[in-house]
Amino acid sequence: MTENSSPPHPQLTRGFGLLQATALNISNVVGVGPFITIPLMLATMGGPQAMLGWIAGALLAICDGQVWSELGSVWPGSGGSYRYLKEAYGPQGLGSLLAFLFIWQFILSGPLEISSGMIGFSQYTSFLWPAIKPMARKLIAAGVGIAAIALLYRRTNLVGKLALVLGAGTLLTMIVVVVAGALHFDAKLAFSFPPGAFSFKTGFFLGLGSSMLIAMYDYLGYYDVCYIGDEVRDPGRTIPRSILYCILITAVCYLAIEIVIIGVVPWRDAMQSNFIVSEFMQRLYGHTAALMITVMILWTAFGSVFALLLGYSRIPYAAAQDGNFFAVFARIHPSKNFPHVSLLVIGAVSVAGAFFSLDAVISALITTRVLVQFIAQILALPRMRRLVPEEKRPYKMWLYPVPAVIAAAGWIYIFATSGWKFIVVGLVTLVVGIAVFLIRAAYGRTWPYAEVAAQGSAGSGRG
Repeated sequence: MTENSSPPHPQLTRGFGLLQATALNISNVVGVGPFITIPLMLATMGGPQAMLGWIAGALLAICDGQVWSELGSVWPGSGGSYRYLKEAYGPQGLGSLLAFLFIWQFILSGPLEISSGMIGFSQYTSFLWPAIKPMARKLIAAGVGIAAIALLYRRTNLVGKLALVLGAGTLLTMIVVVVAGALHFDAKLAFSFPPGAFSFKTGFFLGLGSSMLIAMYDYLGYYDVCYIGDEVRDPGRTIPRSILYCILITAVCYLAIEIVIIGVVPWRDAMQSNFIVSEFMQRLYGHTAALMITVMILWTAFGSVFALLLGYSRIPYAAAQDGNFFAVFARIHPSKNFPHVSLLVIGAVSVAGAFFSLDAVISALITTRVLVQFIAQILALPRMRRLVPEEKRPYKMWLYPVPAVIAAAGWIYIFATSGWKFIVVGLVTLVVGIAVFLIRAAYGRTWPYAEVAAQGSAGSGRG
């Protein structure tokens, strides 16, 4: 540990082996995402060539996963990016700013990820209730978030059981879709590329960037094991393998789901659908089968909202306890013993996000994360290598620094092609966060004002 490193974390039980860690990553990656984003993927490039987004996204995730793997194996404590940024950049200097900015952007991007599950729930509800009005659908989405907050506003020991049921239900839904589609697959329909699909002009590359953005939304969570590093057995081997296996498994599943769906539902129809899997099943087996798959997706969507809200509400709480975020987020409910302020804030922003469109929510949540969580973390890797001797690094990135460079280029490409509105959202969020940090630091006389105050005191003493 370096001179400026954080004090050792309490020793927790290291109960997560490779199987459990991989399952944890997959359960956080695969929620309602693939069931609601296929129409958006097809629309970004105007045809089946959008499957390139899944492939390019998987390659980016593998390269970025190498960054997470090396940092996670060296600093296998809880906190993930929050911990890596503090350790690499120094907990009392630039690292304190980046750690604060990570939580600051997470206050927006985390809830928007939860909002996407709420919006997905309301989209599939409209299959059961075709006459529903747009505002009623938004209110249903908001109601899902409020219901999840109400269920979480109490003591709970159902998390493990819920995760198991959610994971099993999601996996079963994916298997049903792939098997049903494979039995009725029409290759000519699936690969009916429009004229100029691979023209490699400006529109193609802009579309590919948008497609990759949606793909990365669906892959988010491949690094989830890094947030519980204190509880992972042999982290130097388990963390990298669990990340790689998770990405490969989910990439194959996502690509298979899209191909079999557009092998049954023409892609021009699919890209207009708000409940593509329900329509897919209805074409194959009729209305009853479509109702059954819709109910399964609704359960998956609600379960993902519940689980994400539970986990994400603890991140600002942990940072506040550590002194790197506003102290109010560290408050514990006096009788029910959970971080109620953090839960209510994350929940309220999530409910507000439910009133926006799905594509806007996805674009905003990705662009607000890119600059701090991903780019700054990639730049933390060479800093870590200078701080930590080679013999104390149990995992080393393959072909360093090539994967890190590819990951940085990929994230910058996604950010640059996300559209000026979302670029502005990402930049404004960052600038406002820096301003809030500086105001808070000035009030508390912490870095960078602590050094100025100390110099002033020293000058007064000499006088």
